[in-house]
Amino acid sequence: MSAEREPAAELPVARVIPMLPLAHLDREFDYRVPRELDEQAQPGVRVRIRFAGRLVDGFLVERVATSEHPGKLGWLDRVVGAERVLTPEIAALVDAVAQRYAGTRADVLRLAIPPRHARVEAEPAGEPGPLPSAPGCAAWSSYVHGEAFVSAVRAGRGPRAVWQALPGDDWPARLAELAAVVVARGQTAVLVVPDQKDLDRVAAASVDLVGDDLVVPLAAGLGPAMRYRRWLAALRGTARIVVGTRSSVFAPVPDLGLIAVWDDGDDSHSEPRSPYPHAREVALLRAHASGCALVVGGHARTAEAQALVNSGWAHDLVADRAEVRARAPQVTALADSDHALARDPGARAARLPAIAFAAAREALKAGAGVLVQVPRRGYVPSLACGKCRAPARCRRCNGPMSLASAVGPDGAGTPTCRWCGVADATHRCNACGSRSLRAVVVGAGRTAEELGRAFPGVAVTHSGGTEVTAAVKPGPRLVVATVGAEPVMPGGYGAALLLDGWALLGRADLRAEEETLRRWMTAGSLVRPAGEGGRVVVVADSGLPTVQSLVRWDPVGAAQAQLDERAEVRFPPTVHIAAVDGSREAIEALLANATLPDVVERLGPVPLPPGERLPFSGDGPEPAEVERMLLRVPRGSGGALARALSEAQAVRGARREAGSVRVQIDPVRIG
Repeated sequence: MSAEREPAAELPVARVIPMLPLAHLDREFDYRVPRELDEQAQPGVRVRIRFAGRLVDGFLVERVATSEHPGKLGWLDRVVGAERVLTPEIAALVDAVAQRYAGTRADVLRLAIPPRHARVEAEPAGEPGPLPSAPGCAAWSSYVHGEAFVSAVRAGRGPRAVWQALPGDDWPARLAELAAVVVARGQTAVLVVPDQKDLDRVAAASVDLVGDDLVVPLAAGLGPAMRYRRWLAALRGTARIVVGTRSSVFAPVPDLGLIAVWDDGDDSHSEPRSPYPHAREVALLRAHASGCALVVGGHARTAEAQALVNSGWAHDLVADRAEVRARAPQVTALADSDHALARDPGARAARLPAIAFAAAREALKAGAGVLVQVPRRGYVPSLACGKCRAPARCRRCNGPMSLASAVGPDGAGTPTCRWCGVADATHRCNACGSRSLRAVVVGAGRTAEELGRAFPGVAVTHSGGTEVTAAVKPGPRLVVATVGAEPVMPGGYGAALLLDGWALLGRADLRAEEETLRRWMTAGSLVRPAGEGGRVVVVADSGLPTVQSLVRWDPVGAAQAQLDERAEVRFPPTVHIAAVDGSREAIEALLANATLPDVVERLGPVPLPPGERLPFSGDGPEPAEVERMLLRVPRGSGGALARALSEAQAVRGARREAGSVRVQIDPVRIG
């Protein structure tokens, strides 16, 4: 059959990226274009090719006249749809992301382009709606140089800024205003948020300014047909504003004028699939290549964002201190004075000290709501011995014990293992034999129950887990929420109680302080200003630097302190680090094939941090112990390190060496 086929008259060779995850096959392969597919086989379309005896999917990236391959070329099998889904801009971005994260383009393409839905693709493209007029942006005048920034966006000069949102500011409306300014001049905008709750708010604010026809929300929870339909609307230019979660940073909008990332410190922006890119870093790469405007915003600030400002690559967009003081609530910490400690000697040990109850009573009496933030969901997430404080462990499997929400006839719950599910009504401590138990961290369910008893007659709303409440009605009510699930109350809460601060700050994590301040400020931003009676009570030691940053409402100073500490101990973003995970033999084999930079520093190997699991490919038995090797280089050698590891993986794949190895560049969690 192939002998009877004739090649296309012009540009008869197609260069194709096969969708194969193997590093040594991460390159273009040349195929002949048959005459009957000449019109359909355009750059950017999906194709099917025969590779190593089987049909595989691929993307056609270029048509050329001749091939450098000395042997005989195979034929394109077929073109899968005429839609040119891989635009030149996204193809260049995919290349840049793969190089930055030592990954393959096939893996990045799976993140950037959703699976095809033939019926949706056959639907006629809609007509783009009329361009709206530019909205007023008077609220940006609250920020130093805010009006100049908006003017630069309006003029298409591609400004880049790290924006520190004021507490209580309607940040979805501010992002929508910037996007509408870009749309009014005929360009498009991509707004990236961490979760569905934020997506709904930003999408609604954008619709209010430009209309429903020009806005498409993109989220992983959409069905395949709806997601592909909205993605095609972005590709075809009928939608001018794309609002979505992390993968929407790859949205193929034409003539990009603005890309914004909100709350870049949220873990949801970090992709859990290979090559593990971070939405903020992808946005930086895209803004640099396209010259569009960039905004990285949040109530708090990451060390990475502060590094952008320090380098001069982005400008600071903050309000002056007088404006911050006028907008921020009053923040009180535990025993922040000798007088407070004398009035409440047990404040440092109590979970709900007197100042917290007083703030809640005053807010409820004034007819305002009270937000209670707890670190975890559930009833009592974990238990410890009430006598020696040793963690309570299951006698069957040594798993952690917890109390379920269901209680017995006497009102007491039965300790149950979180691993094997076996209840142990006669549990005794493995260390001292005591039968008493205490909560290590009390969850949201138990907190709501306790507050309901403390404030009878007051409505209690719970938000967290699978039941996240986006907004609550104003009025005297208690809202108990886990971190990240805090509902918005119109007009703001009268008070916020930030509980179990020690549980957040005490985590063995490089980003524990940064993450804690981000969560606290996010909750505090939902509270009324101090001039209107708004109060925030943080149940943590007032002498801690993170608590002091919250009291002063100084996220920029906290980010600079974090950046200075990272520079001192040589951790990202002041350096680049690659985490190589696998068995010791596989790690050694990979590094033996790598031509690493001379300045590389090896740390480890050490056992993989708890809670992480390496996805094994089935090329051999899973090793009994998985380890991690860290490779550290100065900022200027990050590209060389990623390139060396990518080439080593290609060599390893070509040799079909046994065992799986995972490579992550600048992972969010190092250990």
